[in-house]
Amino acid sequence: MSAIRTAARWAPTVAALLAAACSTAPMTPTGPVAPEPSGPRPYVPSPTPDAPRPAPADAVSPAVLPGWNDEDHLAAFRVYVDGCGAARDTPGRAVCARARAMAGPALTPSDARAFFEAGFSAVPARTPDGTPGLLTSYFAPEYPARRAADAEFSAPVLPRPADPRGAGDRAAIEAAARPDQALAWMRAEDLFFLQIQGSGYLTFEDGTRARAAYAADNGKSFVGIARPMARQGLLPENGTSGDAIRDWLAEHRGAEAQAVMALNPRYIFFRLDPDDDGHPPGAAGVPLTERRAIAVDPSHWRYGELVWLEADGGNLRGATASYRGMAMALDTGSAIRGPVRADLYMGRGDAAGAEAGTVRHPLRMWRLVPKG
Repeated sequence: MSAIRTAARWAPTVAALLAAACSTAPMTPTGPVAPEPSGPRPYVPSPTPDAPRPAPADAVSPAVLPGWNDEDHLAAFRVYVDGCGAARDTPGRAVCARARAMAGPALTPSDARAFFEAGFSAVPARTPDGTPGLLTSYFAPEYPARRAADAEFSAPVLPRPADPRGAGDRAAIEAAARPDQALAWMRAEDLFFLQIQGSGYLTFEDGTRARAAYAADNGKSFVGIARPMARQGLLPENGTSGDAIRDWLAEHRGAEAQAVMALNPRYIFFRLDPDDDGHPPGAAGVPLTERRAIAVDPSHWRYGELVWLEADGGNLRGATASYRGMAMALDTGSAIRGPVRADLYMGRGDAAGAEAGTVRHPLRMWRLVPKG
């Protein structure tokens, strides 16, 4: 749910987040959820950054990974070269240097495939009980905004206060907000989703654009609104996608919607940066690549690591059957916890958001460990 930046990413998929109380070449779709905070996430150091990871007995060649023959290895190689500088361990830096030395227009898909197969071993990641993990998704939203408030654009985008942790919960902050503090004005439901994603892009009435970047939060825990909405009969149990929640909030704009959004006490403050037409950086400080960057739990993964994803059997309405392919660990999120847990960055804009809201798939992951 940034889209995302180093000082501030907070989300697994929109769906996961809403429900909870992130590639050059797309992963092959074979096989939709409400949002979670997924905007820029705060930098969290990877564990023991300089200690090499030993290759365990169950390490295998990447060539035997499910779907390896169907991967676009050249596209994955280019993403790796762009992101491998985030690696902190000595083997990771060494293999990154080799990749950058061989990068160039003459590199072929076969060269890229041979680089991965010769330079890495694949090690399965496992949950404590051996069950599959979970893949969700996030994106960088794009929203209309106004310089001045009106009946529709009535929610202020607020800057970081002097004491963000002392600002109170969502309801208290909204009640105390002054018009002269606003950086911009948005529809209330759009601002709510922007805060879930953690950052995003704003287009003003004169056509100018800016990136709303995470600046701070009020320190409250995120509480998803999807399940409470289903329990209250506001939405059906299997109809709590991001789009369904947004539509309900828009149709009930005003006190009724505010009461529902207030169930989530967490509040994000922003700053406005220029829009460079690119993708936001993740917690590792590297710009994210659509469908090739993931948010992970930094207590189990290191930024800059290569990961193979195999996610089948999404059961949300409108879900793609599966996602499979190589990705890089470049981000983190408050709801991304565990050794087999990933949030796939889907890109920016409405189409990316629509797909991200449908991703909640059982997941298998392999760590690609540099050899020697």
